[in-house]
Amino acid sequence: MQILWFIPTGSHDGRYLGTDIGSRVATPDYLQQIAQAVDSLGYTGALLPTGSSCEDAWITAAAFISVTKQMKFLVAIRPGITSPGAAARMAATFDRISKGRLLINVVTGGDPVQLAGDGLHLNHDDRYDLTDEFLTVWRGIVSGETVDFKGNYLDIKGGKLLFPPVQKPYPPLWFGGSSAAAKRVAAKHIDVYLTWGEPPQQVAQKIAEVKRLAAEQGRTVRFGIRLHVIVRETDSAAWDAANELIKYVDEDAIAKAQKHLASSDSEGQRRMSQLHSGSRETLEISPNLWTGIGLVRGGAGTALVGDPDTVAARMLEYQDLGIETFVFSGYPHLEEAYRTAELLFPRLPLQRETAPLTPPVLSTVSEIVSSEKFAKQLTSAS
Repeated sequence: MQILWFIPTGSHDGRYLGTDIGSRVATPDYLQQIAQAVDSLGYTGALLPTGSSCEDAWITAAAFISVTKQMKFLVAIRPGITSPGAAARMAATFDRISKGRLLINVVTGGDPVQLAGDGLHLNHDDRYDLTDEFLTVWRGIVSGETVDFKGNYLDIKGGKLLFPPVQKPYPPLWFGGSSAAAKRVAAKHIDVYLTWGEPPQQVAQKIAEVKRLAAEQGRTVRFGIRLHVIVRETDSAAWDAANELIKYVDEDAIAKAQKHLASSDSEGQRRMSQLHSGSRETLEISPNLWTGIGLVRGGAGTALVGDPDTVAARMLEYQDLGIETFVFSGYPHLEEAYRTAELLFPRLPLQRETAPLTPPVLSTVSEIVSSEKFAKQLTSAS
C-alpha cells in the first residue's frame, strides 16, 4: 500500500469549508511546508491539482525538488492544451532533475469553460479520442522512439527526445475517468487508474471493467483511489471534526456550488454529486464514507471518517478490491498531513520508498554533431 498527500495550490487552505473564517493564504512558503512534511513523514508523494484556479503544477513541483529528498510529485499533463512533444520534454527534464521522482497525471476532463479559456473546444468523447492519440505519441517519444504519426487531431513528424527520463520506459502514467471513453483510454495506455472515493461496491465494478478492457489490450493496470481523510483518536471525535468542517456551509453555498458543478461534462463529477444530491440529510453513504466535502467542492468529495483502527480497516477493504494507492487530503493540509501519518501509518502495510534514481550519463555525440554542422555552415557562409 502507498499513500500520497495533496498540495493545495489554490488560493487558500483552512479549517472550514465555504467561509473565509480560519482561512490561510496558500503562499509558496506554506506549500513548501506541506511538501517537506510529506517528504519527512513517509508519504510516497503528493498530488498537485491542475486548472486555472491553481498555481501551475509543474512550476510549483519543480520548486520543491531541491527542498525534498524522496517524495514523488504527481503532476498533470493536459492533452489538447500541451503538445505531446513538449509534454515529453517537460516530463523527461523533471524526471532527470528530480532523480526519478515524477508521476504523470493525465487530465482530459474538467470544466468546459476553463477548457475553452485554454483554447480547447472539443466535446467530451472527442477529448478522449485526442487523449488516445496524444498518449500514443507521448509514450513513443519518451520511450526513445522517433515518432511519425498522423491522426484526426495530431500530425507529428520526427518527434523525438534527446534527454531521456530516469524511469523506464517513462514516468508512470496515472489517470482518472469514469466514462466509457475514459476507461477505454485507461485500458490502452495507463499504468495506474485512479477513481474518486465511491462506495466499495461501485469501486469494485470500476476495477473489474477496467481490468477486462486492459486484458483485451494485453495489458494490466494498477489501481488507486482519491479521498479525503478525517481521522481522530476516537470515532466520535472524528465525526465531530467532520461536522465542524462544514459548520459554516449554508444552503445558499450548497446551491451555488452544485449549480456550478452541474455545468461540468465529467462523468466522475456527476457520480460524485449523485452520492449526496446536494442534501445534508444522508451524508454517510457507506460505513465511514462521508460526502460532506462534496457539497461545496468539486472533484474528490468524499472522506473516510473515524478512529485510526476503523479508517485503516476501511482502507484494507478497498485494498482487498485491488486498490494499491490512496491519495489523501485533509483540512488544513499541513496539520492533517501530520495527524494522518501519526495515527494511520503504524496500522497499515505501507510500501517504503527506495533511494532516488541517478540520471544516466548522456553521450556528447549529438552535441558534437550539432556543433560540427554549425561550424560548416559558418565556413560556407564566409
